[in-house]
Amino acid sequence: MTAAAAPALERRRPAFSLGRWLEREGVFSWLMVAPPVAFLVALVGYPFFYGIWISLQNRPVAQAGEFIGLDNFIHAWHDPIFRQVVLNTFVYTIAATLLKMVGGLGLALVMNQEFRFRNLTRALLLLPFIVPTVLSTIAWQWILDPAFSVINWLLVFTGIANPGPSWLGNPHLAMLSLIVVNTWRGLPFYAITLLAGLQTIPPELYEAATIDGASGWQRFRYVTLPLLKPVIFIVTMFSVIFTFADFQLIYVLTRGGPANATHVFATYAFDVAMGAGQFGQGAAIALSMVPPLALIILAMAIYMRPSKS
Repeated sequence: MTAAAAPALERRRPAFSLGRWLEREGVFSWLMVAPPVAFLVALVGYPFFYGIWISLQNRPVAQAGEFIGLDNFIHAWHDPIFRQVVLNTFVYTIAATLLKMVGGLGLALVMNQEFRFRNLTRALLLLPFIVPTVLSTIAWQWILDPAFSVINWLLVFTGIANPGPSWLGNPHLAMLSLIVVNTWRGLPFYAITLLAGLQTIPPELYEAATIDGASGWQRFRYVTLPLLKPVIFIVTMFSVIFTFADFQLIYVLTRGGPANATHVFATYAFDVAMGAGQFGQGAAIALSMVPPLALIILAMAIYMRPSKS
């Protein structure tokens, strides 16, 4: 190559173009992912890892922390109240999730039918979910009040019970009340999400199943459920996460009482950290919910994965 040809080649080489570089698929993808990742790192990642660090310390309020390793977790495991909290959390989560799944699927199937004022009914269905949690919980606190409860008034009026029960003062009734309120609040989320999944199922599949002689139950079992399986998994996973880590509803209604009968991980960790001033112990209790929650989600993912045929 001659010396005269070299400048010509240099002129033919395309100059670096920022616009062309940004249009590359890999670069554009990372640019779109970067803001939410930065948001998660700032508002979720940092508090999470800082919580781990605090959980490894003896950290009373207004005092410097002292590193003690896993002592806070060991102390929590030997605490009888903590063991009750673990049981309460699983009972609360499993019962509420099952009720929301069954009730939400039933509502979705009804909302998927043709009837008058269907759109208005769908809009009203969202009310329990869009009302602020504290506001709706205060309303339920009045509904379940032993003196002014409309439920107790109906029980006395009909002669079923006199006087009416203390819904939030009895350990078993208090947990039952929390499950009912959580189910009431979470049903719209299940119903609307499953309704969206139902509307993606082609009507031709139901027509073909009907022609083949399938009954209503068989169409539901062999057409609706298999096609709704991914949607059911997603909505159940979110419900388990939200219910397992629930705080507002329980703290407003019962504050973990009576006699710790309704304490879950979040409320007990708050009481230990903010009420007793033991930040390290509270952080350890709060972090103790992460392993079982991760195992539940992993088990759900394994169960719901598509089978190889």
